[in-house]
Amino acid sequence: MNIREKYEDTEKRILSDSACLSCNSKGRTVYEEPDEIRTCFQRDRDRIIHSQSFRRLKHKTQVFLAPSGDHYRTRLTHTLEVSQIARTIARALRLNEDLTEAIALGHDLGHTPFGHAGERALDSLSPYGFKHYEQSVRVVEKLEKNGRGLNLTDEVKNGILCHTKGEDAYTLEGQIIRIADKIAYINHDIDDAERAGVLSEEGIPLELRIKLGMSKTERINNMVLDVINNSTDKILMSDEMWQNFNELHNFMFVAVYKNPVCKSEEVKAVGMIEKLYNYYINNPDKLPAEYRNIAENEALEIAVTDYIAGMSDNYSVKIFNQLFVPMFWLE
Repeated sequence: MNIREKYEDTEKRILSDSACLSCNSKGRTVYEEPDEIRTCFQRDRDRIIHSQSFRRLKHKTQVFLAPSGDHYRTRLTHTLEVSQIARTIARALRLNEDLTEAIALGHDLGHTPFGHAGERALDSLSPYGFKHYEQSVRVVEKLEKNGRGLNLTDEVKNGILCHTKGEDAYTLEGQIIRIADKIAYINHDIDDAERAGVLSEEGIPLELRIKLGMSKTERINNMVLDVINNSTDKILMSDEMWQNFNELHNFMFVAVYKNPVCKSEEVKAVGMIEKLYNYYINNPDKLPAEYRNIAENEALEIAVTDYIAGMSDNYSVKIFNQLFVPMFWLE
């Protein structure tokens, strides 16, 4: 047996009966010969890590737009934290950690610049609508590698598509990502809000802190343990923990997500995206060649949405300045 075959044999011996084995994958849209070293899910993980869209995540906003400090989360650091939490859960439940990691690393590849403000802006502008989880699948299927896509396995694409809303992923590994995403963002958003001075640990209602944990570390640990202890044929929190999570989320919605400090630049960001969208709709010849091809083969609105959604925060500001700000104003 080669290295991959030995590893697949190890999966059969050590993973749960509920785990998705690499050797049982539904496969790829375009058939590829198996790798001698890596399983199919390990190859997917590596393809995502080496993709351009993954690298761009480091310059895409999480919650705080254009933060001045180096320690605020970006879409990339969020992705890594989701991956860590998800892998911990998968390992404890003896599920396929490689599949879990691949889905986690790819789940936000289609996210817009300027966080969910950018997503809402594109959703309102495009007649086709916009959902970042659908765009993430589009990225790995059609946009990466100059239109060839990454040719990922069906299990990974399904986990990416189902990580936020709608029906559950058909693998338990995919279901882990939906809940790991929530555990990650609610806790790191508290951390970033504290750094920004809009929230303190003591500002969280004491009743919630007693229930969930008195620090970020305790909260993450308690939530992860709860998921591990309550997951069998479905990945979930206990009813009590889920209620506590939702209470914390409702508190964060008022205290942080709608806080003027956090949202002070959002109106400007949305205005930028609107102007960029309308500019390229009216000037399709100014789109890069690969997006002009999408406009010809699918629709102009889809091409413009693809282009803007793929921009980092920094790049979108750069293009906006080139198009709309007189050069002498930038000196």
